[in-house]
Amino acid sequence: MATPIPEASPRGERSRVTLCLCGDVMTGRGIDQVLPHPCGAVLYEEFTRSALDYVKLAERASGPIPRGVDPSYPWGDALAEIARLRPDAWIVNLETAVTRSEDAWPGKGIHYRTSPENGRVLSAAGIDCCVLANNHVLDWGYAGLDETVRTLDSLGVRHAGAGRNLAEAEAPAVMGLGEKNRLLVYSFASPSCGVPRSWAASETRPGVALLRDLSRTTVERIADRTRSDKRTGDLAVASLHWGSNWGFRVSPAEQDFARALIERAGFDVVHGHSSHHVKGIEVHRGHPILYGCGNFLDDYEGIAGYEEFRGDLGLLYFVTLDRMGGRLERLCMTPTRVARFQVQRASGQAADWLAGTLNREGKRFRTSVERTADGRLELRWESRPVGGSLA
Repeated sequence: MATPIPEASPRGERSRVTLCLCGDVMTGRGIDQVLPHPCGAVLYEEFTRSALDYVKLAERASGPIPRGVDPSYPWGDALAEIARLRPDAWIVNLETAVTRSEDAWPGKGIHYRTSPENGRVLSAAGIDCCVLANNHVLDWGYAGLDETVRTLDSLGVRHAGAGRNLAEAEAPAVMGLGEKNRLLVYSFASPSCGVPRSWAASETRPGVALLRDLSRTTVERIADRTRSDKRTGDLAVASLHWGSNWGFRVSPAEQDFARALIERAGFDVVHGHSSHHVKGIEVHRGHPILYGCGNFLDDYEGIAGYEEFRGDLGLLYFVTLDRMGGRLERLCMTPTRVARFQVQRASGQAADWLAGTLNREGKRFRTSVERTADGRLELRWESRPVGGSLA
C-alpha cells in the first residue's frame, strides 16, 4: 500500500514545495450560463446557436442544475482537497476568454467565453496562475484577449502565455515561494492543438506564445529566456498546450522536446494539456513530465462520442519538489469527475479506470500508480532516464 500524501503544514521556508496542476478549465458557455452574470447565450456552432443547450444536455445526463450559483459552486470537492493539502501554488490551463466581447473570431467553430463578472469563479477557488497559451483565449478577438488579461489582473490571478505583444506572451508568471525562492511559470502552445498560426504574438501584435516547432532551435530559444530569468533557487514550470483532443499517443517529437526542456532549459516540471483525457506520466532525470492532464472542468456532460476516453474524469496533480534542486519527491493525484457542472471526488470504478489508464500508458515510461488508503493515486517511477532528447 502506498504511503498517503501528508496533510498540510504551515507554509514557509520548508524543504519542499508542492504545486497543484490541472488540465483544461473551461468556465464558459454552459457553465457561464448558470453563474450569476452570464454573457449572451449566442453561439456560432454547427449544431447549436445557444449556450443554454449545453445546460439542457447536462441536466438530461445528470439532473437539475441550479441557476445563479455561487462562484465557488463549479469547484465542488476540489476546494476541500486544496484546503486540506494547501499547495504552494495552484496552476490551471484557462480554456476560456473572460470577456463580453462580441467579436467572435471568424471561421472558428467553437467560441468559449465567460463574463468578467463571472471571472470571480477563478478567485473564489484561490487559483494562483492561469496559463493562456491555448486555442480558445482569442475566441472573441483581440478585444476579448485584452479584457481577459485585464480581468485576471484585477482579480489578482497571475497569468502567462498571452499578451499585448510577444514579450508579454513569453514572460513567465512569477510567484513567491517563501522569502528566498520564486516559481516561474511559462506557457506555450503548439499548432498541433489547433491554435491558428495567425494567433502568434509578435513584437507589434497581441497573441499567444506559439511554438514554431518542437526542434532543438526552439528549445535553445526558450533556454536563452529561462537562463536570463531564473535566479538561484528558482523553480520553473513549462506549461504546454499541444496535441490532439483524443488519443493516448505521445509522439517521439513530444517526448524529445519535453526532455530537452528539462535538460537544456532548466525546467523542473513539464505540464502538458489539450487532450480531453489523462495521458501517461514520465519522470526524466528526476523531473515530472505530465504529457496530458485531461479536462478538469467543462460543460461537456451529455455530449455523445468518445466515451471510451472518459473525458468526464480528471485529476488534481499534487507535485512535491525538493525546494533547492527541484527534483520530484512525490506525485499524488486526486481522482475527480464532473457532474452537474461541478467537480466531484471520483471513487470506485471511475478511480479504477484512471489508475488503470495511468498504469497502461506509463509502462513505456516505467511509471505506475498505487492507490493510497485515502483513495488518491501515488506515482511510482524508476530513477533511470527513458530514451534520449534533443539535448
